[in-house]
Amino acid sequence: SAIQMRRIIAMHIASIGIDLGKTTFHLVALGERNKILLRRKFSRSQLLAYTANLPSSLIGLEAGSGSHFLGTVLREQGHQVRLIPAQYVKPYRKTNKNDFIDAEAIAEAVTKQNMRFVQIKSQEQLDIQAMHRVRDRLVQRRTALINEIRGFLLDRGLTFAARPIHLRKNLPSVIEDAEQKLSPRLRWLLDRMWQEWNQMEVDIKAITEAIERIGNENALCRRLRQIPGFGPLVSTATVAAIGNGAAFRRGRDFAAWLGVVPRQYSTGGKQKLFGMSKRGNTYLRRMLIHGARAVLLRVKYNTGGFGQWVHRLAQRAPHNKVVVAIANKLARIAWAVLSSGHDYQHQRLQPVAA
Repeated sequence: SAIQMRRIIAMHIASIGIDLGKTTFHLVALGERNKILLRRKFSRSQLLAYTANLPSSLIGLEAGSGSHFLGTVLREQGHQVRLIPAQYVKPYRKTNKNDFIDAEAIAEAVTKQNMRFVQIKSQEQLDIQAMHRVRDRLVQRRTALINEIRGFLLDRGLTFAARPIHLRKNLPSVIEDAEQKLSPRLRWLLDRMWQEWNQMEVDIKAITEAIERIGNENALCRRLRQIPGFGPLVSTATVAAIGNGAAFRRGRDFAAWLGVVPRQYSTGGKQKLFGMSKRGNTYLRRMLIHGARAVLLRVKYNTGGFGQWVHRLAQRAPHNKVVVAIANKLARIAWAVLSSGHDYQHQRLQPVAA
């Protein structure tokens, strides 16, 4: 029968690549010497029913929207699932581009021993990540709204000090004061924008408080918050991104993934190092940079070994380089805390030999 034939073919499958879509999924199975054994197109329900009848196989997915859900389901079916960043699949794509060629490239790339894979996120990680993304979007919208209000008022000759608190204090009186020579239309529009601003503040505060509660309840977040520069936002964002850090072999790999290491272009035995590589998770890198700035501001209160290291570094390097170096250090410490399962130990000063 057809089912028996599929099982016979599946016994010789070396790897499977699935190209993800919103409603359609393209599957390519490779055998020995990358010979194509199967090329099928499915809907989501058809795909999961088909893979449920396959023996345990190595399945590759391109990391993206929906990949964590599908990877979790396939793993529950007994398959070995690996998520691959899109930029690492591209070199294996031959000639033109279509969905079957993409699936074939994924099936070939997933078999490489030195390939870098993405860790499948848990439901809790995805929830925390979603909260951070919504909060970040609201903060950006609030900034854009404030700048728009400032622009409208500047066209009418009204200016305020740079910090948003000054505009927030004076905007209600500006809207109500008829002597400001603002047109009724503009006052009506500013009133709507003022209401929008207030609602954004309420939403941002609610999401921030929810994130702080997660930071207090989650054991991994509590350990991270013992590290200097790690507050509720940085700790929860780190856990949402890497979980327990098992996807990285060492702290240096995590720091490189975050992009807080120099960009390198070396050849002929000559090393050339440039500025930050700025790779990986942009949001988490920004959070770590903010945490590093906080550490630099409070270094005079840190009398331990870490504080002395920051103090010596600040004396010989420019400010921005010091901030990036601290962020690199914090990333390595965070990975060590997550991967080891131990609490952060405050580094004591070593006594100087007489």
